[in-house]
Amino acid sequence: MRLRTTSAVAGVSALVLLTGCGAADMTKQASPFANAEGARTVTLSVQSWVGAQANVAVAQYLLEQELGYRVDTVQVDEVPAWDALSQGRVDAILEDWGHPDQEQRYVEDKKTITPGGDLGVTGHIGWFVPTYFAKKHPDITDWKNLNKYADQFRTAESGGKGQLIDGSPAYLTNDKALVKNLKLDFKVVFAGSEAAQITQIQQFAKEKKPFLSYWYTPQWLSAKVPMTEVKLPEYEEGCDADPAKVACAYPHTPLQKYLNADFAKDGGDAADFLKKFQWTTEDQNEVSLMIAEQRMAPQEAAEKWVEGNESTWKAWLS
Repeated sequence: MRLRTTSAVAGVSALVLLTGCGAADMTKQASPFANAEGARTVTLSVQSWVGAQANVAVAQYLLEQELGYRVDTVQVDEVPAWDALSQGRVDAILEDWGHPDQEQRYVEDKKTITPGGDLGVTGHIGWFVPTYFAKKHPDITDWKNLNKYADQFRTAESGGKGQLIDGSPAYLTNDKALVKNLKLDFKVVFAGSEAAQITQIQQFAKEKKPFLSYWYTPQWLSAKVPMTEVKLPEYEEGCDADPAKVACAYPHTPLQKYLNADFAKDGGDAADFLKKFQWTTEDQNEVSLMIAEQRMAPQEAAEKWVEGNESTWKAWLS
C-alpha cells in the first residue's frame, strides 16, 4: 500500500482461490505465452489479494471477449513480479502499491518496465481496531494509548504482549519496526495470508472481542466488519526511508499499473487497453465482494460487473 520498504501487501488463498507466495522467486512460473512473437496473447501478474484478482478478472474478461486475446495469468509475489515483468515473463502488473527500489532499477535505469498509469484506486495501510471497541474506548485511536490497552489484546500467540495481527510475511509491512521504535507492548503475529487474517478478524468480531490489526483499504471486509484506524505518527516524505528506523504512519498511495517496456510499445490493442484500464474503489470492491463473499468464480464476477458497467469499460476500448 504505499512505500514498499519491506516486501508487500496481502494474500488471499482459499477465499479467492489464490495462495500467497513466499519469498522465493516465482518468475519461473511464468506463462510460455508471455512475450510470444506475433501471438495475440497477454500474460497478467496476479498478486495474492482479492482486489488484485478483481482487476485481473475484469481485464481478462474484456481482453478475451471484446478484443479476442488469449489471456494467461501467473501468481507472483509483489517483488518477484517486477523481475518477471522486466524479463518479459509477464506483460503487466495491474496493482502496485509502490516499490521505489524496483522503480529505480527497472523503470529509470534498465528501462525494461514502463509505467502504465493510475489504476484509479488509492490504497492505504494502517492499524485498525474494531469500531465496537473504539466506541467503547475512544482514546484507543491514538497510538500513544495503545500500551494502556495491551493486556486486552493478548493471545496465546503473543504471550505477555498485545497481539498485532499481520497477514502474510510477504506483504509490505513496517510493523515490527514500528512496535520497536514506538516502544509498544505488542508483538506482531503473522496470520500467514489475507484469507487467514480475514478468518481471524471475523472470529474476533463474531465474539465481539478486541483486536488490533494491520489492515488496508480498499478491502471488501471493511464493509462487513467496521474498523476504525489507530492514528500513528503522521507520515512525512522520507520518514520510511530506513526500514529499521520507521516510526511513522503508512502513506496514502494512488495504485499504479506497470507494463513490460516491449509490450507497452508493441502490444497493440491489449497494451492500449491496459493503459486505459481505470476504475474506482467502489468498482473494485463490487467485484471483490462477489468473489470473496458470494464465492463467485472470478470470471463470473467479472462478467456480471461488465454487464452492468458498459459506460465505464467502453472507454478503455476506444
